[in-house]
Amino acid sequence: MKIKVQCYAGYRGEQEPRSFVLGERSIPIMEIIDRWFSPDGRYFKVQAYDGTVYILHHLEASGEWDMTLFSRQP
Repeated sequence: MKIKVQCYAGYRGEQEPRSFVLGERSIPIMEIIDRWFSPDGRYFKVQAYDGTVYILHHLEASGEWDMTLFSRQP
């Protein structure tokens, strides 16, 4: 699922997601739980303020983002 992500570029210029738009909702990110590289980009496992954990994928070649997985926390 393609999404729009608002990012922060740190002192090293690496982008980190701060919030994203899902449908009509803007979802702020509380914490980046984990991150890892793949051959086509970077993945971020994030905890949102809505109580959900999302996995966001940044495709470096196109600059696009997608959401690959989400799960509600109990």
